[in-house]
Amino acid sequence: MHTGKIKKLVKERGFGFISDTDGRELFFHSSGLVGTTFESLRGDEEVTFEVESSEKGPRATQISVKSAA
Repeated sequence: MHTGKIKKLVKERGFGFISDTDGRELFFHSSGLVGTTFESLRGDEEVTFEVESSEKGPRATQISVKSAA
C-alpha cells in the first residue's frame, strides 16, 4: 500500500493526479476510488492506494482517503 496526496483534480472529466511519497505523480480515475466519492475529494488530501501498470504507465487504484488519527 502506498501513500500520497491529491495533487490535481479534473472534476469535469472524473480524473486526477496523486503525488506519492517518492515524488512520483500518478494518474487516477474516479472508478479507482474506494469508500469515498470523487466529488468529496480535496486537493492536498492524504490518500492510500495501490499502483498498477497501464498502457500509458503506472496509475493509482484502490484509492482511499487516509483517516486522521
